[in-house]
Amino acid sequence: MPRTPGGAGDGTATTDGALLSIGAVLGQLRAEFPEVTISKIRFLEAEGLVEPQRTPSGYRKFAEEDVRRLAYVLRMQRDHYLPLRVIKEHLEGLDRGEQPALPGRAGDAPAQPQEAPESALRPPQELRVGRAELLAATGAEAAELDQWESYGLVEAGGDGGYDPDTVVIGRLIADLGRHGLEPRHLRAVKAAADREAGLVEQLVAPLRRHRNPQTRRHAEITAEELAELSVRLHAAMVRSALRLRLR
Repeated sequence: MPRTPGGAGDGTATTDGALLSIGAVLGQLRAEFPEVTISKIRFLEAEGLVEPQRTPSGYRKFAEEDVRRLAYVLRMQRDHYLPLRVIKEHLEGLDRGEQPALPGRAGDAPAQPQEAPESALRPPQELRVGRAELLAATGAEAAELDQWESYGLVEAGGDGGYDPDTVVIGRLIADLGRHGLEPRHLRAVKAAADREAGLVEQLVAPLRRHRNPQTRRHAEITAEELAELSVRLHAAMVRSALRLRLR
């Protein structure tokens, strides 16, 4: 794995190359990232952003490069407000020996202090597609899209456009339809997703009400991570339930 740009403090984990426990890594990262937790480090590992070694008994052991890589990921979230999937793609490019441009990093401007205006802390506006583009992307007919919307499975924004997640949702609905699952069958899935979103909203609500715009942005990042964990939990539970039923 190539050297990851930047790091915690001066970018080193230890002076003798010794491996670190997750607690020791947390102690080093907190000098720059006071809000980081062991759960956050484990989450970044689960998402494939870092790969610590394991002892025979299963304990994580982090090398100097692992600490630099974690710090780099945390810095990209904090300073450039990038989702994990974008950071992961960027790191994979670095791992291949490329020098990929990092989205939203124009001019490599330094991070703004906490007093920065809120407008400077907003992420770039997401791309949206129109109705015709959504139909083309999903292969659906106009009548099918009308049905999806009537059941509340997809929804256009105030501008009449659809966000990238809606495109993914539409493709999945179309794929499930080819297996005989109709939109009316998916209302329960939508209801479950709304309930999960409500739980996440409750958890991040105190951060979203904070005066500090950086703290409010941290709420968005936390919500994204919780959403990813929720999706993985849902998928694992469905697979487990199917195994029991198909025995």
